[in-house]
Amino acid sequence: MALGATSEQVAQVTAHIEALGLKAHPIPGAQRVAIGITGNPGALEPALFESLPGVLEVIPVSHPYKLVSREVKPDVTVVTVGGVRIGGGHFAVIAGPCSVENADQTLSAARSVRAAGAHILRGGAFKPRTSPYSFQGLGKPGLEILRDVGRQTGLPVVSEALDEESLDLVVEYCDMIQIGARNMQNFSLLRTCGRARKPVLLKRGMAATIEELLMAAEYVLSEGNYEVVLCERGIRTFADHTRNTLDLAAVVAVQRLSHLPIIVDPSHGTGKRHKVIPMGRAAAAVGADGLMIEVHHDPARALSDAAQQVMPEELAQLMQQLPVLLPLTGRHLSAHAVGQERQV
Repeated sequence: MALGATSEQVAQVTAHIEALGLKAHPIPGAQRVAIGITGNPGALEPALFESLPGVLEVIPVSHPYKLVSREVKPDVTVVTVGGVRIGGGHFAVIAGPCSVENADQTLSAARSVRAAGAHILRGGAFKPRTSPYSFQGLGKPGLEILRDVGRQTGLPVVSEALDEESLDLVVEYCDMIQIGARNMQNFSLLRTCGRARKPVLLKRGMAATIEELLMAAEYVLSEGNYEVVLCERGIRTFADHTRNTLDLAAVVAVQRLSHLPIIVDPSHGTGKRHKVIPMGRAAAAVGADGLMIEVHHDPARALSDAAQQVMPEELAQLMQQLPVLLPLTGRHLSAHAVGQERQV
């Protein structure tokens, strides 16, 4: 749409698209609205839309991921999670324990990551573990702890949903839905996230290509939820010196193809505590829009992912270094959420 197109003109174009039996996706941008069209079996004649009031240009999208593509929305999407912005120059740090183990552990971690300067609290209540005998998370009580601790410390919270049942609970208790690597291609779950109208953190599958990641995001956007943050968390390769191979080139590739923000998880990306902070610095230097880091006050006794959780003081050191690195890529630390209690 043209710069200055009215909401009435956007509505008229949307109605025209739907009258043709197609689906319209109005996507607000920094300066103007783009309207994506899906449901067409082949190419559409631009003349169907070019003469409508408020339309600036009609652009055929060549990629299969239409709504995710920069062709439909050239400017970067900024996703807001409980008042914290991610993307568009805003660099956010998500930190916290791999699993919510109990209220004291979660509150201790939350106070530490808040004091260090992190913006969003993470914590798993539903854990997809390789072994059925490993700790599977506390479920709903864990989400209740996470929500209460987030309110006490003034931090928005994010947790992973494994299926549609757990998704309902995550939507109820959290500010952001995480879809893990194992569920990146759970298309029915992605569609349900698209109807949830809550920000989604979508992790790259452990053997997924960039196009597969973007197509997974397209499932969420196709249902009307445009608040999606992508996450590079490492892929499975032949290497054995690290748990996964952290593909930082994926950040650059995604930013060239898509308007969605992308963050990096160096905890799962390396699986080794001593590699997490250096690779976090590297992610900031390459131009990522944020980090997701697992933090525990006693990693050796953590109930899950003990080898990759860093100490609070290590996160604090990284947070002090980020203001030096971020200006190199035109980014800055995002502002903290406001309007909530803060008991650091």
